Amino acid sequence: MAARTVLDPHVQEHLRLEAFEGKFDVKDLVGSISEKLIAQSKADPGPFDPKPFIHTFEAAVDKLIAVRKDVQAKTEQMEKIVRTTEREYSKKMAELDKGFESVGQSFSGMESKMNEVGRTAIRIGEQLESVHHQRQRAQAAYDLIDYYNQFSKDDTVRLDALKKEGKEGRRQVAVLLRRLNVVAKEVDLPHADKTRENVDRYCEKFEKDMLHLFDRAYRKGDPKMMHHCAQTLLDFNGGASCVQVYVNQHDFFINRVRETSNMEEDLWHTLPGPNANPPTSESGLNELFQEIRTTVGQEAQIVQAVFPNPPFVMQVFLQRVFAQSIQQYMEQLLNRAAGLSDLAFLRILQLVHQQTALLIEDLKAYEVSSVIPRSPSDMGDFNLMLNAAPSSAAATTAATVSTMLETAMEELFVPYTEGQRYLEKESKSLGELYANYLSNFTRYHERNHKGSKSSMFDRMVNQLSAAASNTSTSGTSTTSAQAAAALMRFGGLSADREKDKLGEDPIREEDGQVSVQIAERMLKWHAEAIGRCVEMSSANDVPKHTFALLRVLAAVIGNAYVEPALETAQVRLEAADTKSEPSLQALTVVHEVDLICHLWQHYVNMALLPLSSSSVTVRREMVVFNNQTVSRIEGAANHLMQRLADAIISWLSAQLAKQKRNDFKPRNDDLSFARVNTEPCVACCDVLEKVRDAAKANLSGKNLEVFLTEIGVAFHSLLLDHLKKFPVSATGGLMLAKDLKSYQDIISSFSIPSLHERFEFLRQLGNVFLVRPDILKSYITEGYLGRIDSTLLRPYLAQRVDWGQAEKGFNDSTEDVNLSEGKGLKDRLGMGRLSMIMKDLEPLKDMSIRDMSLPALSSSIPTNFSMSSRFGR
Repeated sequence: MAARTVLDPHVQEHLRLEAFEGKFDVKDLVGSISEKLIAQSKADPGPFDPKPFIHTFEAAVDKLIAVRKDVQAKTEQMEKIVRTTEREYSKKMAELDKGFESVGQSFSGMESKMNEVGRTAIRIGEQLESVHHQRQRAQAAYDLIDYYNQFSKDDTVRLDALKKEGKEGRRQVAVLLRRLNVVAKEVDLPHADKTRENVDRYCEKFEKDMLHLFDRAYRKGDPKMMHHCAQTLLDFNGGASCVQVYVNQHDFFINRVRETSNMEEDLWHTLPGPNANPPTSESGLNELFQEIRTTVGQEAQIVQAVFPNPPFVMQVFLQRVFAQSIQQYMEQLLNRAAGLSDLAFLRILQLVHQQTALLIEDLKAYEVSSVIPRSPSDMGDFNLMLNAAPSSAAATTAATVSTMLETAMEELFVPYTEGQRYLEKESKSLGELYANYLSNFTRYHERNHKGSKSSMFDRMVNQLSAAASNTSTSGTSTTSAQAAAALMRFGGLSADREKDKLGEDPIREEDGQVSVQIAERMLKWHAEAIGRCVEMSSANDVPKHTFALLRVLAAVIGNAYVEPALETAQVRLEAADTKSEPSLQALTVVHEVDLICHLWQHYVNMALLPLSSSSVTVRREMVVFNNQTVSRIEGAANHLMQRLADAIISWLSAQLAKQKRNDFKPRNDDLSFARVNTEPCVACCDVLEKVRDAAKANLSGKNLEVFLTEIGVAFHSLLLDHLKKFPVSATGGLMLAKDLKSYQDIISSFSIPSLHERFEFLRQLGNVFLVRPDILKSYITEGYLGRIDSTLLRPYLAQRVDWGQAEKGFNDSTEDVNLSEGKGLKDRLGMGRLSMIMKDLEPLKDMSIRDMSLPALSSSIPTNFSMSSRFGR
């Protein structure tokens, strides 16, 4: 066997055991071993010789095997050492565990013994404390008896000496005197009255001395002495007198008089004006409340430092603030406002309420602890009688400052909101505003109704009174509507009658016009009143108060504003001269009424009904009441529209009655052709055009369609009757055709599809006067008129001047037609649609605006809600 290759020292270095410690990479090892061989192979010429590589790697493997054996031997030796060491460690740990267990048992025994000793010590302590309390009670009883005996002898030397021992002595005297005072009242022995007088006299002197000491410390600014005096008096009798001295001498309450003469005049100038915005601030009130905030903030710190019962002191101080400062200034404001108007009074009341609520929220931040520290001199358990509460101060502190503030505010406004006072004031204010605002309107419409047997205004007053007397919500009757009704009746109507008599304030035409702007202003005033009502009334009263104010609004807008305008318009229509063209002003009135009703409904739905959500009963009553009111207005508007339609139809009938007998049988053909239309036709078309323009300007939607349909159908009926009355010549037929074409054109401009066929039939009917006699039968049997029963056309055919000549041939032909084709046609079409048009004329004449619910009239408003949509459904 060939000798092994001797490894290069460099390669041996890489095969040492230390080279394999840490990070090891096979590629790096092979590369380091082969590095020198590769260099030699590249330097030698000739083909590659692998033998050096083989020998080198064989030697390296042998070296690695030897290294592995050494490592394995060392590993085995170290494992033996580790096993031996582990056995020794386990043995030692077992010995330590036994030692620790023994120590733990020793400590457990010691702890048990200590617990037993502790329990014994506690029992001994309790017994000692009981003995100590008994001793204290005995000592306290002995001292009380001793002091009582001294007072019976009028001897106060010992007590005077104790009082002179300083702060602690005075506090002990306070406790003793409190107990002596109780004992003196309970003891019933000879000469007890004299002793009681002595005790009372000494107690009074002690209290005066302590108050004097407190006052001196207060003036010197010595909080420690003030605290001592307050605590001493608290132990003595609850400390109420000390608190009163502190509060009464406070600079905030001394010589503080605020007059309304310094109030801003701009506020009082605009305050009574209903169109001006309610005030949001008043300089004097702002100054007062800001001073209160600053003062209370300072006093809260002083009270905390000085008095042992801060909540009680803060409550006394704040009660004085409300009862004196705020109430006095509030009364000054309200008295001055009451001299202006009820509205000014209510606005100031709301302003003070708002500002006071904000003040209270700020003052609630000064809530302090209600714990009252007891005097260390108080021996506590002597006797329930002897340790009775010093006074009611402790009980008072149970009520927090926040609760006291809420109560103080409620008491501040009770004189103005108790019962029905506020609601009556609000209703009266609204009544005054509306009465003054509508005075000229009322006088105008009253003048238009003078002399009528049943004046609308008498009915209005009766309705107001009935509404007032029947206003009941949840069993509570309110007099708000009564006040409004009485004011409208006497303050408005009667005063205006006197003005009329005196010739003052002449009535103008525009005073009687109904306007949505006026209604908006009245709703704005009402919304302001509702806002005050929500703020000033309790949550339980808001629904019924809202309902009461709704009745006031309905009485004014409905009874006193909208309905008078509708009735006046109707009276004018009824009283108008039938020889003059009817006025279409009623459409403008209906249009404004429609807008007002929609505005009213929207206001009720958005503002009033949500306020009644807490009471199902009130909400239901409000819905029913409002629906009845709107229905009444709708009925009045529909009645007015019916009267207007009747007046228009009467006028059209009167114009047609002016048709001359020979208008369609002219003698002078040239003169006839020179005219475009006959005079009645021109007059009727002119009226219809005005009606169309006025209706489209004031109505829309279904309302416009129903109204114009009523006019068109009634006029169609007039024309059918009209054509039966006049003979028509061939030339006159042309004149008639012109008239009918004009009628058709003007009706077509109504844009009502149901009227188109009616007036197309009229035009075709007019052509029967134009065709030659020889083709007459074919025209009425084969054309547009072929669907009409021929018997219905005879009254019109009889007006042809040549009807006598054409009648015989017409009868023959029509009999044949009736026998052959007429029967089959009637079987297919019945009477025919156009023949039905003529048959249903009479029923159509009965259809009127009465059947047009003012729902339709309401569509003229450019909004999504309509008068017909009852709210609350």
